[in-house]
Amino acid sequence: MTWRSSTTPLDRFFACLPYLLPLMDALVFGQSLFREFPLVGQLFLVPLTPFLVVYGQINSLLFGFGGLILFLALFFLVVRNESISHFIRFNTMQSIIIGIALSLFSIVWSYILGPALSGTLIQDTLFNVVFLGVVAVVIYSIVQCILGKYAEIPTLSEAAYMQVR
Repeated sequence: MTWRSSTTPLDRFFACLPYLLPLMDALVFGQSLFREFPLVGQLFLVPLTPFLVVYGQINSLLFGFGGLILFLALFFLVVRNESISHFIRFNTMQSIIIGIALSLFSIVWSYILGPALSGTLIQDTLFNVVFLGVVAVVIYSIVQCILGKYAEIPTLSEAAYMQVR
């Protein structure tokens, strides 16, 4: 559904860009899938390589805090900036929420589940599910952005809309 106003092609392009961040963060969880199916790995890694290099450079220049600073920059400079289109702000916030969910899963895995399940079939299965889930959400959201529609993802869209106002 399109609220507020119609979207321009430039708005649609800029609304798609933030979804690259959770996709790049999810690549870590797709490693076992990439080992089993190298073509799938190439399908994701080749187009994302320039973004991964820039993201890695930002992260190394900022002493490992690149992700946090990028999150804060997107939140305060895009989401909270009311002069930017609502469509762009909404999609940026939704991609931030997907990234937060990935970070929370990473923390839970590292400290609670990982020590007990590391290196097992359960780990590979869980990581594949997380990776494929993020890929599905990102592809759906990008397609909706290209069509000029708001991607309605249960719970995530509601949280994003509450932040964007």
